[in-house]
Amino acid sequence: MSSVPKVTLSGGLEICRVLNGMWQVSGAHGAVDKARAVEAVQDYVDAGLTTFDMADIYGPAEEIFGQFNTQLKSKSSESPVPALQGLTKYVPRPGPMERKVVEKALQRSMTRMQVDALDCVQFHWWDYGDKRYLEALGHLSDLQQEGIILNVQDINTSIRLQAQLRTLICCFITEAFSLRQLLGRLRPH
Repeated sequence: MSSVPKVTLSGGLEICRVLNGMWQVSGAHGAVDKARAVEAVQDYVDAGLTTFDMADIYGPAEEIFGQFNTQLKSKSSESPVPALQGLTKYVPRPGPMERKVVEKALQRSMTRMQVDALDCVQFHWWDYGDKRYLEALGHLSDLQQEGIILNVQDINTSIRLQAQLRTLICCFITEAFSLRQLLGRLRPH
């Protein structure tokens, strides 16, 4: 296996500098041969590219990763197994954001990916005018504290919104508030 430069995310997760994007297996580009796709994953891993970027909305991407992950684990007694990193996205449909909604979606991703915890969940929200994203972030934070998620990232916030969230988080951190308390104060009543 080749050596590929790595980078460490703010949460401590080490990933390849080059990610294997799995949007191409979403089905949006034509029919996908899952068996061939699983075989292709091995080619990437053999080249040292062990970080895969997928989403709950990328068709069978999480399942393909999971099938490969299962095959890799079954070979672990034969030789050392390279560590895979699975970065997935949580892209909820607009609607209620109770914990059970968020948890069910993440459990589905974990089952598909054949993992006990999610390395990284990249949060995508369609409309930041809909403040229920704060509830979703709160639940993601709780699930991270519980070890279900190792890293949480956002992927489609504006620079303005990122700055607002950073400012609020910094203010509350200096007052020893948790993210859960912060989000509770930001939620509409």
